[in-house]
Amino acid sequence: MRTKKEIQEKIKEWEAADLPEGLRLEFANANQEKLEDAFYQDLNFGTAGMRGLLGVGTNRMNIYTVAQTTEALARHIDKQGDEAKKRGVVISGDSRINSELFKKVSAGVLRAHDITVYLFNGPHPTPELSFAVMYLHTYAGIMITASHNTKEYNGYKLYGEDGGQLPPKPADEIVAEREKVTNVFDIKQVAGGIKKIGADIDKAYLKQVESVTIDHDLVKRWGDKLTISFTPLHGSGGDLGSRALKQAGFDKVSIVKEQFEPDGTFPTVKYPNPEFHEVFKISESYGTDIELAVDPDSDRMGVGYRTEKGDYQYLTGNQIAALMINYILTAQKEAGTLPDNGAIVTSNVSSNLPELIAKSFGIKQFTVLTGFKYIADKIVEFDKKKNYTFEFGFEESYGFLIKPFVHDKDAVQAITLMSELAAYYKDRGMTIGDGLKEIYDKYGAFAEESDATEFPGEKGHQEMTQVMSDFRKRGPKEFGDTAVKVVEDNQLRLSKDLEDGTTKKIDLPKANVIKYWLEDGSWIALRPSGTEPKLKVYIGAKGDDIDAANKQLDYLKKQVGGLLKK
Repeated sequence: MRTKKEIQEKIKEWEAADLPEGLRLEFANANQEKLEDAFYQDLNFGTAGMRGLLGVGTNRMNIYTVAQTTEALARHIDKQGDEAKKRGVVISGDSRINSELFKKVSAGVLRAHDITVYLFNGPHPTPELSFAVMYLHTYAGIMITASHNTKEYNGYKLYGEDGGQLPPKPADEIVAEREKVTNVFDIKQVAGGIKKIGADIDKAYLKQVESVTIDHDLVKRWGDKLTISFTPLHGSGGDLGSRALKQAGFDKVSIVKEQFEPDGTFPTVKYPNPEFHEVFKISESYGTDIELAVDPDSDRMGVGYRTEKGDYQYLTGNQIAALMINYILTAQKEAGTLPDNGAIVTSNVSSNLPELIAKSFGIKQFTVLTGFKYIADKIVEFDKKKNYTFEFGFEESYGFLIKPFVHDKDAVQAITLMSELAAYYKDRGMTIGDGLKEIYDKYGAFAEESDATEFPGEKGHQEMTQVMSDFRKRGPKEFGDTAVKVVEDNQLRLSKDLEDGTTKKIDLPKANVIKYWLEDGSWIALRPSGTEPKLKVYIGAKGDDIDAANKQLDYLKKQVGGLLKK
């Protein structure tokens, strides 16, 4: 963060620059408070790259901050030698405002360094970018997207040669290079020499998606009976998503036409986020058995199902994961294809239920930090050591991966499997809700929820830092009448048992996450977002049945809320 003097110097530097008309007008109309927020830091490069408001300033997404980060990437690739430059970078983007412009800027900066560039024409999903990096054997990938944020945002994700989001070491190196790019107005760009891609990669990707289907006979029986609504929420997943469902054999798919065309203004929704039930408002009018929604870059999926009463219920990311894991392992067991060395990978703020399900099938569960790149790292490790077969990976934030031809969460794969899962319960005369109850009856009931408190601007960042510091130094010994049993601090990489005072090392990379395990098996975790000015709170409650679990969840939410207000 910059000092007040440094902020004013940076503002004057931009004021003197020859800005495009849109940025120039915004600069001229901004008050001092807005300018200071736009310049108090360089846009943060976190767990999923950088993401921020569109606009003028070093703390905003614009052609200059995009060029600066791409110049840093180019210098990093220069240091890797001619082979890395020849392999090059593949660039894609979703439907957001300025995604096409930022793609063009990124391509121009890389070409100025004589780095090979593969450029997707038009909007394409994030998982396809991950696939393309591996398919084309490029050194890196760039995805222009702000995922599920509102229309005012855009972002920039970097991918490594393994198809996963860039791991910490090279990310830190690129951030260090970015700090050396001090004149953002004099970054060379070269047009031409760009390799355009699109339909060829679509075909290769969809061929791999075919492998997601497990029980082809089941799909044949129900493909023309199960009714499905599908919405890409004005994003990039409409074409590939609808084609994936069709090739899998699902013929009764209703495309939500009001939300199908790519449009970065998201005219029918304020938050294009499949976690929110509001995005299904139009889908409900289609009256289908299940509703599927994916976010603008098609890496997250939300699901609604029609109950016996005819209304719709919506699943959490954790519930979707539990259903998927249970179905995958059940179907493989019945088909005789369940591997002896299977493994699932979950984040440390996700539900415990998938682990219990996996264990019952003899499948190993691995816990990693939040950020799908850590799941990708495990996939790479399994491939290298040949010790485990990847079965499934997920984060509670509606991100799922079934087959590792992609090394990021993949909503195109997810909608394909979810449709098969719905057919499985239909075949048994059950709804998806009945299937979830069946799982709870067998393994116990779990209720989870996450929430986020915004801490905007420089002042907000300081307040959020202080909140985490207070919890770390004077953390609660109980939440209401439920005692804390163990505290896991990923920043210190230590786990402390509050009953006997013993400590253990946490075998995960350092991260600003604090997790409290309670005596009743529930848990609470706090984590500042790596890409947004938000403090995320995750709660997992356990009960004898779902009503008891939900009651405990509500109780713990109130307790945490009270502590955050102090």
